[in-house]
Amino acid sequence: MLIREAAADWQAVWPFFRDICAAGETFTYPLHPSEEEARAMWMPPAPAHVVVAEEAGTVLGTANMYANRSGNGAHVASASYMADPARQGRGTGRALVAYSLGWARAAGFRRIQYNAVVETNAPALALYRDLGFEILGTLPEGFRHPGLGYVGLHSLHRAL
Repeated sequence: MLIREAAADWQAVWPFFRDICAAGETFTYPLHPSEEEARAMWMPPAPAHVVVAEEAGTVLGTANMYANRSGNGAHVASASYMADPARQGRGTGRALVAYSLGWARAAGFRRIQYNAVVETNAPALALYRDLGFEILGTLPEGFRHPGLGYVGLHSLHRAL
């Protein structure tokens, strides 16, 4: 699996980005963003860093990485990940998280924080815990899941 900058890959990302948003189970994004809105949310300009995971010319997933805050909080990174649901089970999420941790270290960040991980997203939480993340806290009923109603949103972190 190759992880590389997502310079001209939006057309490969957009279909699964759209489907993941529409499912409404894992991201706090609008359920039906326009393509333009989605691209602006997922592919912010530098100094943010956006990558895709590719295998045999097929985009399997994507990640974006950036400073979680500005000013005196700019030493903490954050990132978001999306793996194409039609191509799960290939280690895409793990590869993208590992890549983002390396990127954040190389960029001089001291910690990484995920602000809003849905508490029912068991695969993501298992992966993050396996990679050393800890839950800082949970906002009860911070996410309206389409099938489960109001569930919590976790904030996670780890040192770099």
